[in-house]
Amino acid sequence: MAPYDSDSSGGEEEDFTETNVLLGYASKDPGDDSISRLGGRPEWFDPETPPSAALAKCNVCKDLMVLLLQLNAELPDRFPGHERRLYVFACQRKSCRRRDGSIRALRSLRAAPGSKVASLNNEKKKKEEKPKPKEEPKAPSNLGETLFGAKTLGGASGANPFATSSSGSAPASSNPFASASNPFSAPKPAAEVTSDAQSEAEEKTNEDIKALPKTFAETLSLNNPQANAPQTRPEPWPPEASLPKPYPISYLSEAEYETLDPTPPPVPQATAKMDIDDGSGSGGGKEDKEVFESTMDAAFQRFADRLAQNPEQSIRYEFGGTPLLYSKTDAVGKALAPSQSDGAGVTTTTTTSGGGTKGVPRCPNCGGPRTFEVQLCPHAITELEADDLSLEGMEWGTIIVGVCERDCQARGIGEGEVGYLEEWAGVQWEEIGSAAPGGGRR
Repeated sequence: MAPYDSDSSGGEEEDFTETNVLLGYASKDPGDDSISRLGGRPEWFDPETPPSAALAKCNVCKDLMVLLLQLNAELPDRFPGHERRLYVFACQRKSCRRRDGSIRALRSLRAAPGSKVASLNNEKKKKEEKPKPKEEPKAPSNLGETLFGAKTLGGASGANPFATSSSGSAPASSNPFASASNPFSAPKPAAEVTSDAQSEAEEKTNEDIKALPKTFAETLSLNNPQANAPQTRPEPWPPEASLPKPYPISYLSEAEYETLDPTPPPVPQATAKMDIDDGSGSGGGKEDKEVFESTMDAAFQRFADRLAQNPEQSIRYEFGGTPLLYSKTDAVGKALAPSQSDGAGVTTTTTTSGGGTKGVPRCPNCGGPRTFEVQLCPHAITELEADDLSLEGMEWGTIIVGVCERDCQARGIGEGEVGYLEEWAGVQWEEIGSAAPGGGRR
């Protein structure tokens, strides 16, 4: 299908620059696929083996949360053979808003037999293999077609995490987030690395651990990726009638690469001071007083200016890219350590030397770095709360999702099976009061 048609386009495409960020737009028309969407109920790879209900519960009140985003996140050029989906949940209780754990993100993975998967079971094998020169991953041929299933506007390189690729000469799906029926060919299975010496060494290590004091042995076990961690029994889901009412569905069936005006308006200064005479006559009759302080946070202004150029975007996607920060003064903004402004005047984040996005916690499953993948924008609130006439809706400015850079699989999950892991959700809330960025804005 055709890419998203913005009302602001007036035949002057040559005056705009295109970024590698893929924008997703909401629509009531599902197109050819309905996987990627806002609202509704989650659709699992295998309905018979859903994730534990505990992963979709609010960490504050322990109630089940509702779905904000379900995204087809297949990246066949980067992770061949991996069926990937992302889910973002939020608690609807007013008392839980602005509290850690009231918004959570999950990553679902089903790896085809023979595909490479980062897991705890192959860490030792990797260490024994001779290190090879690191190769830069190839940019996907067309990200829009890979994740969304739709051809996207412009020629930015890289796969579209919301589109699905079509096979043969068949036309691409009209849904940019749709998944292809079988986009992957199974690569050759990796050769297993085993030896008698390795087995003997493992047996000796286990014997040594048993001989140690219990607490110390437990510490070694926790630090040993080969240790078999006890599997917690999945918490069953209640009947559908007992689930909280979902938000209305809006399909992410349209996508395009972000285009920007190359000369955005200048950002106003964050603060200003004035000298006034307080009339007391003391101290020379004049003293410096801060009588005016702008309530406009510079990072928020950049955020607002950037979104204003494509105001109906609901999500921003760029695996390994940099999130657009709503603020640099809150906990998330400080953790992500904004260090520079790009050409469009947007605050960006830095990456660590070992990969991943700086400030995002490492993957607790495999220990690898996490990287930015997707963020929800304020317009998503408009779509989700379209049927809600109350004035007390969601209060976040953006939700940033960081995922395992290796796309690792959950413990104990074999090839062809579905695993679920919680990923990092960084929530930047709307600031309360007139002196905060975004106060009263949505």
